[in-house]
Amino acid sequence: MNEKIKALRKKAMALPLSPGVYIMHDKSGKIIYIGKAKALKNRVSQYFGSQNNHPEKVRRMVDNVDDFEYIITDSEFEALILECSLIKQHTPKYNILLKDDKGYSYIRISNDKWRRISYTLQKQEDGAVYIGPYKSSYYVKNAVEEAVKIFRLPTCNKKFPEDFRKGRPCLNFHIKQCMAPCTGRISFKEYDESVNQAIEFLKGGSSQSIKQLTEEMNIASEKLEFERAARIRDKIQAVKNMATKQKVVANKIKDQDVIALVSDGEKGCFQIFRFENGSLVDRESFIVNGVTGQEEEISEFIVSYYTMRSDLPKNVTLDREISDAEVIEKWLSEKRGNRVYITVPQRGEQAQLVQMCKNNAAEAVAQLKGRTSREYSVLEDLKNLLGLEKIPEYIESYDISNLAGSENVAGMVVFEKGKPLKSAYRKFEIKGFSGQDDYASMAEVITRRFDEYEKEKHTNDGFGRMPDLILLDGGKGQVAAVKQVFEEKNISVPLFGMVKDSKHRTRAITNEGREISISSNRRVFTFVSSVQDEVHRFAIGYHHQRRKKNTFKSSLTDIDYVGETRAKSLLKFFRTIENIKNADLQELEQAPKMNKNAAIAVYNYFHKTD
Repeated sequence: MNEKIKALRKKAMALPLSPGVYIMHDKSGKIIYIGKAKALKNRVSQYFGSQNNHPEKVRRMVDNVDDFEYIITDSEFEALILECSLIKQHTPKYNILLKDDKGYSYIRISNDKWRRISYTLQKQEDGAVYIGPYKSSYYVKNAVEEAVKIFRLPTCNKKFPEDFRKGRPCLNFHIKQCMAPCTGRISFKEYDESVNQAIEFLKGGSSQSIKQLTEEMNIASEKLEFERAARIRDKIQAVKNMATKQKVVANKIKDQDVIALVSDGEKGCFQIFRFENGSLVDRESFIVNGVTGQEEEISEFIVSYYTMRSDLPKNVTLDREISDAEVIEKWLSEKRGNRVYITVPQRGEQAQLVQMCKNNAAEAVAQLKGRTSREYSVLEDLKNLLGLEKIPEYIESYDISNLAGSENVAGMVVFEKGKPLKSAYRKFEIKGFSGQDDYASMAEVITRRFDEYEKEKHTNDGFGRMPDLILLDGGKGQVAAVKQVFEEKNISVPLFGMVKDSKHRTRAITNEGREISISSNRRVFTFVSSVQDEVHRFAIGYHHQRRKKNTFKSSLTDIDYVGETRAKSLLKFFRTIENIKNADLQELEQAPKMNKNAAIAVYNYFHKTD
């Protein structure tokens, strides 16, 4: 610990155990972070303790702290109010700062004779008709896309009637999502009628649209316009299908925000689903650097997000517990004007909504990292289950294989971003002792692995790369043996064992203290099982290879004048031991790399009599 940190810690230890706000300054005196605390001494002193316990973002902030000041308040709630005010005033570098730059959205109806419907963020003086503004760009975008599909309006860039019959209709016509006016077979009256129906649908919603379309269908039937009535009937069914699909994201709680976070320790995504009248009306996504998923970060985001929101929901649903939920509830309630509830559902419809929100957050981060949301989600689940600081992107796994202590070997496999990285697999021959001792074998392998790390760490590749997580094929004994190596070498890597049941199937993950069940999370269970199966396959494959090699040595290389090179040549030429045994002296002598003395020795070895 350097002298500056020691001095700051000493100052922090002298703070009162009172609620308040602390303000961090850099060397220039600029405010770089503002936080609140239930007990100032406890909270602020944590920053200047062991830096190993802090995520990277906090370590960087602490490195830049030159001094701090504090303001005592009468309660944690007052501290929260003051924190919000000061953050808004000073916008510190290391606080989560969000900008409400979404603006408004509009439905645009072009002023062409053959009108087009689209959505836009800007209202322009171009003669078009604009419906809006709407706060939710998500709602407008989805509503327009649904209307265009239901009423089979074109989305291409063709102009009508100029582009009539200039090409075959596109795929949308064949999948019944466009009436294809480009074919010249659709009358302007029929097209314009569909545009009007789409506009009414967008203005009045599905129920009003169904009512109006039904009236039009009945009138067409009375006039014996059966083809037109059939087309309207199809549109009614499409509207009903769309309404049914929307119920998938409808819920019993009418007014609600769902908030979930997915982070890999470097990039984090806060995803918000906003529900009104039980239906999803908006979705927002915020990418934040250096977020690891700690409670303070969740609280900080909620405060920052609702500081810039004027319309607050009655219910806020989170994907994890936060310790200051009660204080934030009170703040939100005062801001809204009536009671706001913060909940963390464990099962049922609400838990499913949280998972859906979380999956979308995972998809956003996965796209940034160039992988699939499925791969990312399982690593996020594994991180949360094991209590890791960051997503384990680079995982090493080890297994020992032997037969009653003979041919004692180990295999190491690597999974990067959820996929096997076979170029990084490594094999180990146990050299430190003979006989069977899985604990000592595992300790030797890990020792050798991190000895190589010291030699190659400047490369950040192969053994020169520090893993994010190590999984051992074994239980508490293997973990304890490796833990001792970690302590001797001052290594800080998350370490767990993979425990199997009596049928040699993955059952749980363990550390020295307890077992962690993984059966309830199907994705984690499948992933860990695949890691354990892969490292076992690799280790036992190497073991079989060693046994085969030594069996080969014990037969041919025991013969005078026959070393390993000559033995390999014989096998390559004759293909099997049996063919070598049946060869006559002349055939043996003429084989590659053989001479007369070696041929006689081999022949006599297989034809000796008792």
